[in-house]
Amino acid sequence: MQALLERYARIDFYDEFSDDVGIPRSHYVGLASTLRSIDWSDFQHRVATVNAVLLQRGVTFTVYADARGTERLMPFDLIPRIVPADEWSLIERGISQRVYALNAFLTDVYGKQRILTDGVVPWNLVFSARFFSREMIGVKLPHNVYIHVSGIDLIRGRDGTYYVLEDNCRTPSGISYVLENRDVLKRSFPRLFEHYQPRPVDDYPRRLRAALTNAAPFGNVEPTIVLLTPGIFNSAYFEHTMLARLMGVELVEGHDLIVRDNVVYMKTTKGTQRIDVIYRRVDDEFLDPLYFRSDSALGVTGLMDAYRAGNVVLANAVGSGVADDKAVYPFVPAMIKYYLGADPVLPNVPTYDCTNDAQRQHVITHLDELVVKNANQSGGYGMLMGPSSTSLEREEFRLAIEASPREFIAQPIIPLSCHPTVVGDGLAPRHIDLRPYVLYGREVDVPACALTRVALQKGSLVVNSSQGGGGKDTWILE
Repeated sequence: MQALLERYARIDFYDEFSDDVGIPRSHYVGLASTLRSIDWSDFQHRVATVNAVLLQRGVTFTVYADARGTERLMPFDLIPRIVPADEWSLIERGISQRVYALNAFLTDVYGKQRILTDGVVPWNLVFSARFFSREMIGVKLPHNVYIHVSGIDLIRGRDGTYYVLEDNCRTPSGISYVLENRDVLKRSFPRLFEHYQPRPVDDYPRRLRAALTNAAPFGNVEPTIVLLTPGIFNSAYFEHTMLARLMGVELVEGHDLIVRDNVVYMKTTKGTQRIDVIYRRVDDEFLDPLYFRSDSALGVTGLMDAYRAGNVVLANAVGSGVADDKAVYPFVPAMIKYYLGADPVLPNVPTYDCTNDAQRQHVITHLDELVVKNANQSGGYGMLMGPSSTSLEREEFRLAIEASPREFIAQPIIPLSCHPTVVGDGLAPRHIDLRPYVLYGREVDVPACALTRVALQKGSLVVNSSQGGGGKDTWILE
């Protein structure tokens, strides 16, 4: 009998599981005890069972760029990541503060634009952002809420400090993995929970519905809510169907809706029904062919007129993407100070602005040491990992940066924290991040729900599922 922890050896990064001498941290002592009592062959059987259940449930995502076949199961690692209450309290305060500031920024840039006039954020940076929507200037939103649902990506450095890596303010995905992973783990491997009662995650759909209800136009206490999906070929379609079912709302596509006299209606077998709130998982450019892409078949003709008239709420608001533009990211600490009069609870990763001549020159001469990111791409695409790059890749990025400096930022390599993860012959440390989800109806709400993503390849710092990453259940303790 080979114990599960027998061959685990930490490496020279911050290890979430054990301290510098390999002793389990206090909140992992119970899990360590359980893992020591589990035979490796039995555990392998559990892994196969869990992944088979997830596949049967259809918990998959789509990789559009892969010609070999797009439908994939996001690998689920059975060793849970545990977050103690004091750490979660810090995270909760930090991401709440950040969402309030980002929402204030969006209200401002589409309103009086004070932060631009005062020179805190450059005008040209905002107006050149791919997801800045001029159609939203002067539009008054109910309760001034733009970011109803967000996912804030956090990493942990070598000294254990949490950093904000990225703000996802458009249509953040991944919550379905949080819900499914917990449910499957409880059913298939209850022994892991012997010493723990992590905070539940299954109240997320109720809290999401409450946030959408609170976001409804003024005076509407029982709004009709729908979830607008691009359809079955979208990478997150499983998540769309799951959330609609658990919230008890209709899942609709663009052709299911119609606009008359600036009011949105849903077609039903009994006629039309007025819609008050649309949780949309369709990108801005496809929402309304009258305003954006004229060839879009995913949106609703006239939707923007109804939206601008205040007769329907779109969650998240059109134009929210300017807040998660990677070139805007370095200015978020200044936004927090400007709007809230406080210092950031959670720091940014140090970031080089390629529109600044001196910083751009530093980036170009140190490409082999930095991570370079395209300001408008996600999912691990459009990125250069300097230390593992080739001279040809670095030259291609140098030319791209010099041609379009606005499109790139660069950051030093942050040694992401590690966590025990199942590999071929046992457990080994792999790098992880953390994505908590934040809801905003009239007040910010932070459910105890977070997705831990793990880079399954040895030495890799890229955790995105589209780049071969997987997920872990995240236990937030009382």
